Amino acid sequence: MVRITSIAPVLPRHVHPQSEITAAIAPLLTTDPRRLATIARIHAHTGVETRHTVLPLDAYANLTSFDSSNDAFVREGTDLAAEACRRALGEAGVEPDEVDLIFFTSVTGISAPSVDALLVARLGLRSDVRRIPSFGLGCVAGAAGIARVRDYLVGHPQDVALLVSLELCSLTLQHGDASMANIVSSGLFGDGAAAAVMLGDDRAGDAPGVDVLDTRSALVPDTADALGWDVGGSGFRIVLAASLADIVGEHLAPGVVDLLAAHQLKVSDVGTWVAHTGGPRILQAATRALELPDDAFAASWASLARVGNLSSSGVLHVLADELHAGGHIPGSPGVLFAIGPGVCTETVLLRWPEETW
Repeated sequence: MVRITSIAPVLPRHVHPQSEITAAIAPLLTTDPRRLATIARIHAHTGVETRHTVLPLDAYANLTSFDSSNDAFVREGTDLAAEACRRALGEAGVEPDEVDLIFFTSVTGISAPSVDALLVARLGLRSDVRRIPSFGLGCVAGAAGIARVRDYLVGHPQDVALLVSLELCSLTLQHGDASMANIVSSGLFGDGAAAAVMLGDDRAGDAPGVDVLDTRSALVPDTADALGWDVGGSGFRIVLAASLADIVGEHLAPGVVDLLAAHQLKVSDVGTWVAHTGGPRILQAATRALELPDDAFAASWASLARVGNLSSSGVLHVLADELHAGGHIPGSPGVLFAIGPGVCTETVLLRWPEETW
């Protein structure tokens, strides 16, 4: 059985109340008083109370080119990713040279060599470590990363893998863009990273953690224009359709139900839900689709309020919170899911340990 034995969520040191971020960012989008009032109102209703930014707030006024923002992504992001990896490896009791695979994902910056390659020497990983850098999965990549690493470890049960997510969403800010999509994005997304150590069955032994039983992937037809990036000279311009919550409401549940049914389980059997922190409308749509009580995604709502939507890092932060909170029924099932561009969904079936951390 593949096991997640540690997760290290990390955040940049700059943290601000939502109102402070709005006051700094809104004038970079527009000077129209009516539009500024709209921005303040929408930001106040995102469910976000505080967010972390990789740069001081006053630095974003000068971040006007893709060159400057992407340079900051590589410089600051590599440091943040390295911190997450060191914490995860330390918590798992795994030495860097024991890692056989590193799966790295981000959708908020690019580099070649990719960040995972930059981490090899910095962390002391072996030069023959297998690397899988991923770009484009977006918010779904935390869940998809768990799923793809599981696929690898099923075939390599003696191996150790490191899943790394890095999302510096603030660096994608588009100056002078007062579109509704950019307004919502500028009020919802935060910066953060996470790393998880995953073990193949032969290696897991009696290590603590949570088992990854199975996964499901789904791509919704004719929804490519609902979520993603419009990539141009200014960098990553958000594509965020108003219909996204409706798409989630219609298409999420069948994949979850199918995955559970394959293991003779029902939605009512799931004791722990780890939901993508996509925003209030996404969480509400998922709650309705799965016919769950309002508090089923309490951990995700709390993470959204505390740090915002961290894109692919979001579900990893929520899972870390759940793992360390304890109180789960030993051996009980859990479900983790996320939504990303495509539109796609990724669902992961977990089993909580017989003894909690």
